[in-house]
Amino acid sequence: RRTLPDMTQPLTELERSLLDFAGQTWRSRGWQEQAIRDLFAMSATRYHQLVHGLLDRPEALVHAPTTVRRLQRLRDRRARERASRPMALTAR
Repeated sequence: RRTLPDMTQPLTELERSLLDFAGQTWRSRGWQEQAIRDLFAMSATRYHQLVHGLLDRPEALVHAPTTVRRLQRLRDRRARERASRPMALTAR
């Protein structure tokens, strides 16, 4: 009987740092964006892409369960809000 290989990969140091940073609270989005540029040498857009890519990884949930669950709730709420909006008609 064959078993499937373990497809989980341990989090990299960068991924752990991103999750730890995501768990912090900020008074200003501008300060957060500057800190992202200073700490990770990337744009805020890229940072958010990487963090959201981690949300469904079991390793991320083990590393930062509170942060991951909070971000999953926010993601799911935003998806529900987008789905409930009426579709805009575009003029041609």
